[in-house]
Amino acid sequence: MTVTTALNVDELLTGAATKTGLTDFGDDWFREPLDVLVTSLNTEASLSPTGFQLTRHRLTALLADRLRLRALQREHPEVLDVEVRVAAEICGLPRTGSTLLHRLLAASPQLTSTLSWEVAYPVPFPGEGPDAAERKRRAQERMRVFAQLSPDFGDLHTVVWDGPEEDVLLLDRTFVSMSYDSFYRVPSYGDWLRTADQTPAYRELREWLQVLQWQQEGRTQPWVLKSPHHLTAVDTVLDAFPGCKIVMTHRSPVRAVPSYASMVRTMSSQYSEDVDPLWIGPYWSRRFATTLQVFADARQARPDRFVDVRFADTVAKPLVVAHDVLGELGLPPSRADDQAFAAYLRQNRAERHGSHSYSPADFGLAEDRLKRDFAFYTEVYL
Repeated sequence: MTVTTALNVDELLTGAATKTGLTDFGDDWFREPLDVLVTSLNTEASLSPTGFQLTRHRLTALLADRLRLRALQREHPEVLDVEVRVAAEICGLPRTGSTLLHRLLAASPQLTSTLSWEVAYPVPFPGEGPDAAERKRRAQERMRVFAQLSPDFGDLHTVVWDGPEEDVLLLDRTFVSMSYDSFYRVPSYGDWLRTADQTPAYRELREWLQVLQWQQEGRTQPWVLKSPHHLTAVDTVLDAFPGCKIVMTHRSPVRAVPSYASMVRTMSSQYSEDVDPLWIGPYWSRRFATTLQVFADARQARPDRFVDVRFADTVAKPLVVAHDVLGELGLPPSRADDQAFAAYLRQNRAERHGSHSYSPADFGLAEDRLKRDFAFYTEVYL
């Protein structure tokens, strides 16, 4: 069953203003991606009644955060002077070991990373103290609700409310984010995303990182960030963060693409009762093939800005990989790093959930076809 009520951009903007008592969204460049997204959601996503309510609430909350960001910058202009240094953006196809590598590196005392509760609630609530108690409470409650809506998600991707999380969730507030075509069937939005100039979105990502640093005195370490979204804007990432290196995680697309299709099926089932796995597989296979071709061009132009990590190595010898990557980032590993890495690996073993089973055919994919379609990539990097 699909809803007949449509999302309306003006109503979303009004709802955010009413929620916050604020009206200044700043530069209205974000209206184009928001308009494209809402049109695609209304015409393609087959939202269920629950999915419609969740989506309207989510978009309103993201717009409210835009209002709060501008208000914070007006009240505390010193935020805009905070120096942001990004050491690395970890990216690669989803399901390639990037999460393990990110959380391992984020444990290093030489680096900092976005945390799950921070990307959910990046701006302090009125009257909230520096301990961010209310935001942390809401983040825990939000995670509990999410687990109820997607009980199988923990088998695919372990989420900890106070652990490292993808910075793409900050980009969600720009409405320029791969999150949307991962959670919804919105192919026209996906087409728009992969041709859009993402420079304004990454300018705002820097602003969000400034806000997070400003809130925590002494948080001056360079950032280690992570999301497969960044593969859609590699040149923009490198331009936006001059000292940043792309840490590219590699795994056979024959394994990675069906695994991500399984994850998308689980996530999108929260929002629609009309989820077609035979559509999901080919959609993401085409998306990722195109993305990797563009990545190859960007890498050829600036090869010194890239570090390669293979999935098999991350799984088999994570400490060696972490050492190697720190060295590539100009951060020689120390005894404190080794202790932090060992502690995280113990935690990871304790948090790990069960496995999930699937086959490429479940998602309209065939191994032989995947091998052919991604041969240009596997012959170079695997």
